[in-house]
Amino acid sequence: MELAPENYLVIAMFVSFIALLFTGFPVAWVLAGVGITFAGIAWWTDDMGWTMTGLDYNTLGLLVGRIFGIMDNWVLIALPMFIFMGLMLEKSGVAERMMHSMQKLFGNVRGGLAVTVALIGIILAASTGIIGASVVLLGLMSVPVMLNQNYDKSLALGTVAASGCLGILIPPSIMLVIMGDQLAVPILDLFMGAVFPGLILGALYIAYIVVYCKINPDKAPLAKDHGEIDLKTVLQALVDILPPAGLILLVLGSIFMGISTVTEASGIGALGATLIAVIFRRFNWKVLKDVVINTMNTAAYIFAIFVGATIFALVLRESGGDELIESALTGLGFGPNGLIIFVLVVVFFLGFFLDWIEISLIILPLLAPVISALNLQINGFGVVEFPNLTWFALLVAVTLQTSFLTPPVGFALFYLKGVCPPEVKLTDIYRGVVPFIILQLIALILVFIFPELVTWLPAVAYGNI
Repeated sequence: MELAPENYLVIAMFVSFIALLFTGFPVAWVLAGVGITFAGIAWWTDDMGWTMTGLDYNTLGLLVGRIFGIMDNWVLIALPMFIFMGLMLEKSGVAERMMHSMQKLFGNVRGGLAVTVALIGIILAASTGIIGASVVLLGLMSVPVMLNQNYDKSLALGTVAASGCLGILIPPSIMLVIMGDQLAVPILDLFMGAVFPGLILGALYIAYIVVYCKINPDKAPLAKDHGEIDLKTVLQALVDILPPAGLILLVLGSIFMGISTVTEASGIGALGATLIAVIFRRFNWKVLKDVVINTMNTAAYIFAIFVGATIFALVLRESGGDELIESALTGLGFGPNGLIIFVLVVVFFLGFFLDWIEISLIILPLLAPVISALNLQINGFGVVEFPNLTWFALLVAVTLQTSFLTPPVGFALFYLKGVCPPEVKLTDIYRGVVPFIILQLIALILVFIFPELVTWLPAVAYGNI
């Protein structure tokens, strides 16, 4: 394929962006800086007659409207609300109460502590949607306890890392909110579509832990102080687990039943998490201050990347980036399924260097026209508006989850290492995550082979089945 002069600008933009990431500059500034710099270069090369991008003052003026569009986007208000909800459950100690209660509940089960971590990971995933927060919280709460109980290091560390990564898949995931906004796909479809893949993955984790501990009982010994489960233990577990679990069901149920929008449900979740903290007598000024500050920092980080990615994407598209990527992918000759696999492999490796935010904001919008044009024949049961894109978005979500866990540069591995005791080595974490990576790949293959795992539930909810 012969490249036009404008295409070299596109390639140079990508290379410059990747290179500057390793300098340590904030991602938002890198995106915006590269975009503005190459806008100037394209303008100059156009003036010299070397390229024909058409970039000028009028084109760059579109940025103002797009940035205001980000601030005016009603859907994106859900992001800080969901972040607040998760952080309130974390900072108020509600998650810790659940951990202790479930630990007692599964005290007589071989590997019960690891199963507890997986279950808490599923609940945290549905409440935080933030990998870093889930992995760090699970690591702080469970790793010292499991090591003191003489759990195998690999089993303990692998369980924590994998369970923490569920946050980007299980709704209400903030990643799915951003994906829906960028792909122009109903967020409700993505939330419903993620339910089965998320539960399948969680079930695979728990099944593996139970079977592994049955075969290797010495790897997960029972706690020395474990006792018989009585009615008091069960009731205490219900008291600690049901409020946050009920809140999650309320948030998701109100969305799925059409009672509230995603944005309205996020507000319900934020208020509900606060009330739970009050009921458990864990709410105070310090907790509120920490939650608000952390919510502000996380939301500001995400929205700063939004602005930077908007600048980068506009310049990239005006320079012919869309056409270059589309022609490059369609020219591979892999066929629809082969092309999907190739894209997922690329996304997998990009996940080593880029956070899911950058991939969702930059890569997905560029891939959307290509995926939409493929004759994939995904069954949307006549009601799922964009079945191809909905299925593809969930494939990307599962793939990113895998890349965040894969050595040597998976983000989750370093989040966990940062909160582990000094005796835990990075190689211990590497060994521990291998079985869970295999389980993630199994889940990815299932979603790839059976797209109905994604599209069936939305169809049922819409009353078509």
